[in-house]
Amino acid sequence: MMRCSGRWIAAAVLWVAFTPTAGAETLAMTVEQWGLLGSWAVDCSGRPDRDRGARLTYEIRKDGRVMYRRNFGEARDENEVVSATVNAEGLLNVMVYFPSLRQAREFGLLLQKDGSLRATYNRSERGEYTIRNGKYVATGAPTPAQQRCD
Repeated sequence: MMRCSGRWIAAAVLWVAFTPTAGAETLAMTVEQWGLLGSWAVDCSGRPDRDRGARLTYEIRKDGRVMYRRNFGEARDENEVVSATVNAEGLLNVMVYFPSLRQAREFGLLLQKDGSLRATYNRSERGEYTIRNGKYVATGAPTPAQQRCD
């Protein structure tokens, strides 16, 4: 009996070890169903620029990973979305790992009735906010609406 239960435990551990592949599908489905995929910018007609507005793109790779690309014009990066959940109010809570910063950041996105996207919060894994309640912490200015560019 003990030998049989030991095999079941080993099988369960192996099953859990390979479960992240299924989780990636769930993550991809979440961002796709919510409507996040594609490119977004404050002004899609302008060229991406750090001061005047970046182009932010969310895509699902062939391997199932969800990627977040930022184009600032002179600088670009690509980072993996590690989780995404939708709360009862429809807010998409996204966590992205930034290797260059050696940290994960979590941000909340809200699709507005006109189809635009707005950031409601952005915080580090230590809980330090750059955006809180839809406003930049440093200035108190509201975050701008982003339009779908594609």
